[in-house]
Amino acid sequence: MNFVCYRDAWGVPHLRAADPQSLAFAQGHNAAADRAWQLETLLRRATGTSAAIFGAEWLPWDRLARQTGIVDAARAAFEQLDAATAEWVGAYVAGVNAALPTAAASAPEFHGPPGLWEPWTPLAVWHAEHLLFGSGFPAKLWRERVIEHLGEDAVGRFAMDGPAPTGSNGWIVDGSLTASGAPIVAGDPHRFLQLPGAYQQIRLACDEFDVVGLAMPGIPGIAHFGHTGGVAWGITNAMADTQDLFHERLRRHEDGTVEALGPDGWEPARSWTETIEVAGSEAASVDVIVTGRGSVVADDGETAMSVRSPLHAEPELGFAALPKLLRARTVADIDAALDGWVLPVNVAMAADTAGGLLHRVAGRVPERDPANFVRPVPAWEPRYAWNGWKPSASKEVSGFAAMANDRGISSGLGTEFCAPHRVERIRELLEARGDWTAADMAAIHTDTHLPTAATLIGLLPGLELSGPAELLRKRLLAWDCRMDADSADAAAFAAFRAAFVRGLAALPAFAPLAEPSRYPEVFAPWLVLEVRIAFALEHLLNGGPVSEAERDAALREAIEEAAALPATTWGEMHRLVPWRDADPPEALAGMSGDADCVLSTSGAPGLTEDFARGPAARWVWDLDDRERSLWVVPFGASGAPGPHFRDQFPLWRAGELIPVVTDWRRLQEEYRMIDRPAAFERTLDGFGTVSIVPVRPGEDLDLIYGWVAEERARFWGMTEHTREYVLEIYEYLDSLETHHAYLALRDGEPIALVQTYEPDADPVGECYEVEPGDFGMHLLVAPARGGAQAGFTGKLMSALTAFLFADPRHLRIVVEPDARNERAITRMRRTGFTFGPEIQLPDKTARLAFLRREDAFGNRASASR
Repeated sequence: MNFVCYRDAWGVPHLRAADPQSLAFAQGHNAAADRAWQLETLLRRATGTSAAIFGAEWLPWDRLARQTGIVDAARAAFEQLDAATAEWVGAYVAGVNAALPTAAASAPEFHGPPGLWEPWTPLAVWHAEHLLFGSGFPAKLWRERVIEHLGEDAVGRFAMDGPAPTGSNGWIVDGSLTASGAPIVAGDPHRFLQLPGAYQQIRLACDEFDVVGLAMPGIPGIAHFGHTGGVAWGITNAMADTQDLFHERLRRHEDGTVEALGPDGWEPARSWTETIEVAGSEAASVDVIVTGRGSVVADDGETAMSVRSPLHAEPELGFAALPKLLRARTVADIDAALDGWVLPVNVAMAADTAGGLLHRVAGRVPERDPANFVRPVPAWEPRYAWNGWKPSASKEVSGFAAMANDRGISSGLGTEFCAPHRVERIRELLEARGDWTAADMAAIHTDTHLPTAATLIGLLPGLELSGPAELLRKRLLAWDCRMDADSADAAAFAAFRAAFVRGLAALPAFAPLAEPSRYPEVFAPWLVLEVRIAFALEHLLNGGPVSEAERDAALREAIEEAAALPATTWGEMHRLVPWRDADPPEALAGMSGDADCVLSTSGAPGLTEDFARGPAARWVWDLDDRERSLWVVPFGASGAPGPHFRDQFPLWRAGELIPVVTDWRRLQEEYRMIDRPAAFERTLDGFGTVSIVPVRPGEDLDLIYGWVAEERARFWGMTEHTREYVLEIYEYLDSLETHHAYLALRDGEPIALVQTYEPDADPVGECYEVEPGDFGMHLLVAPARGGAQAGFTGKLMSALTAFLFADPRHLRIVVEPDARNERAITRMRRTGFTFGPEIQLPDKTARLAFLRREDAFGNRASASR
C-alpha cells in the first residue's frame, strides 16, 4: 500500500495513492498516526469496554452497548457488504493497525498496547456514534413519563428532542444568486465538542478521484461533507424516528432460558450474561436479552423494554455508499449513492459544476403505526409491527434552499423536529442579496439573532416590578436579541430565562417529572425536567400545564432575581467546556450564540450556561473554484498536542474560516509509505522493521528528487540536476546488472537511498586494488521526520550491514564518501569501517573506507550506536 502524506500550513493531511485500496490504507494509517488515543476511545465505546479505561462512570454506556449488540450488528453488516467495499474497509483497518503500535508508544494516554481493530470495527464505531443520535429512542421514555403524569395532551407541550437540541445547519445557493454564477453549498454540523474533534479535515486523492472534506476518525472515506471538484455535498440530521421501544413481557425459566410474549404468543428469546471490566473497581455483569423485536435495554425484573432499530430488521449500515460518494462526478452520482444510505437519516444537499442541484432525504425509516413514534408500545400487539420502509422525499432547489433539523422535507419521518427559527433566519439572510461568495457565508454561520427571546420578553410589559427589575425590563425591551459574547443585555436575558425555567420546574404540576425515573442511568440526560422546559418554553407558555397566574408569578420572580445579579457579559456566562478523551474537561473561552441562533451553541438553561455542543466544523464548498472553498474546525487538524492541536480555535471562535488548499505545489510532503516485496528485511528492537526494497524510478521519482535536490545532499552531486535528468540516471541504473538502487524503509516509511555496485565495473575500481568479494555502497539518509532521533544511524547501519553481507560472496564493503563529508565519515567510523587513502574520482575527491565481514559481525556493539 504505497502512499504519500502532505500537509498544508494548518496541518491538514492530504493523502495521495495510486488506487482506492492504497488510499483507504493511507487514511487508516493517518487516522492512527494523528489520533491514536481517539481511535482507542472509539473502539472502546463501540465494544462496550470504556469502563476498563475510564472507570465506573462509563459503566452505564458499556451496559447499553452490550445490550444493544453493537459488535454483533457490525459483524453482521460487514458480512453483508459486497466484496469490493469489504476489501476497501479492510484496507482502512489494515492502515489503522499498521500505525497504531508506533503512535500509541508515543501517546501519553496509553498505559498498555492499543486494541486491535477488526475488519468490522469501523461499522461498530459508526453504529455506536449514532445509536442515540438525533431523534433517538430515549425521547420516548420522556414522553411516557409525561403521559403518565400529565396526560397525552401534554406531550406536544414538550416538543423538543434530545438532552440538548440538535443545531446543524446547511444551505445551497444556485448560480443565480452568486457572484461567480456557480453554486455554493455550505453548512455546519453540530455535535458534542471534544478534543480532538469529531471531524477531521482531510484530502483523499488517487487515480480515480480527488476529494476534500470532513471525515470522521475511525470511518473510511468522507461521508457527510465533501467536494470532488466537480460535485460537492453536505448534510444535516433529518430528525427521523428510526427506533422503537416495546414494552416486553418476559418469562424466565429455572434452566436460564427466557421467553417473550409476541404477537403470536410466547416465543423464545436469546439471552446470556457478559462481564464488563471496570478500572479501579470490581468487574460488573450485564444480562443481554434479545426478543423478536429487538434488544432489551430496560429490565427491572417486573417490566422490560426492548429497542428495535433498522439493524434488527436488516443487517445493513449503508457503508457501500461511502466509496460511491468518493467517486461521484455529478449530483446524479450523489443521488444514486445516497439511495443505499441507512443510518442516520439525513437531509442532503449537493451541487455540481454543470448546474445540477440536489435536496433530498437519505436513509431508512420504518413504516409502522403512528403510536410507535410517540411512546413505547406493547410488543404483543400485531398492530405495532414494522411494515417495510418509508419512501425518501426530495425537493427541487430554486434560488436557494436551507435545512436546519426542521420539519421541512422530513415531515412524516418523525415526531419532534427543531423549531423553524434557525431555518427561517438562514432563508432571511440568503434572500438579502444576489451576489454571494464563499467568503460571505461566514456571516450566516455566525449569526446570533435569537428569535425566541422576543417571545419571552413580550410577556414582561404587564408585570408590576420593583425599581431594578423595571430597569432590566426596559433594557430587555430595547435589546436587539443578539446573543453576542460581549453583550451585557444577552447575559441579563439568559439570567432571567434561567431563573424562569427554574421557577416553572418548581411548579406542583411538574413535580412528578422531577422525581427519579425507573429507567437505566444512561437515559438520564433525556429526562432532566429543567432541560425539557428550557427547550420547550414557547409551547409551555401557550396554555397547558402552566396557568397564566403561575406563569406571571414565575416571570416576576425571575426578572427580580436576574436584576439583583452583578453585571456580566454573555461570554463570561456561556463558556465552551469540551469533552476530552483523557483529561478532565476544561473551559476554553466564552462564546456567542444560543440554542435557537444559527450559531447554535447549546447550554442547559436553568442548570448551566456552559456548553459542550456547537458547530463541530464549518464548511463552504465553492463550485466555481474548489480553492475558494473554506472550512474550519473547533480546535485543530491534529489529535495530539503540538502546533496543530488548537491552532484553529481562535478563528473558529471568531467565526473565521481557513482556505481549502488543493494545489500540490503549495503542500509540504511529510512522509510516504511504501509496500512492495523486499530484497531484505530485519526487525530491530526499539526501532522497527527495516526493509530494503528495489527503487522503481517512475514511482519513486518525487521522493528521490526531493532528497537529492536538497542542499543537505550536496555531496550526492545532484542538487543542480532536473527531475528529468534524475529519472534518466535511475532508469539507467535499473537497466544494469552490476549497479542497483534501493530504498531503506522503516515500518514502511522511506528513510534512506542505498545504491550498490560491483567495484570492478565502476570508476572506483580504477582507483584502488579490488579484492575478490568487494561490494560497493552509496548511502543517502533522508531528513528525519520530527527531528533527529538518538541511535537512528547506528540502527540503520546495523540493518544495512546485515543486508550487504547476506550474500555470502560479499566479503568486504567498500564506500567512498566525499572527503569533505565529515558526517558520512564519522558515520562510517562508528560503524567500524577502516579508512584507506583519498582517491580522485571524476566528480569528487573521495575517502575510501572498508568493512570486512569478520569485523562487521564482531563489532555489533559499535554498529548499534
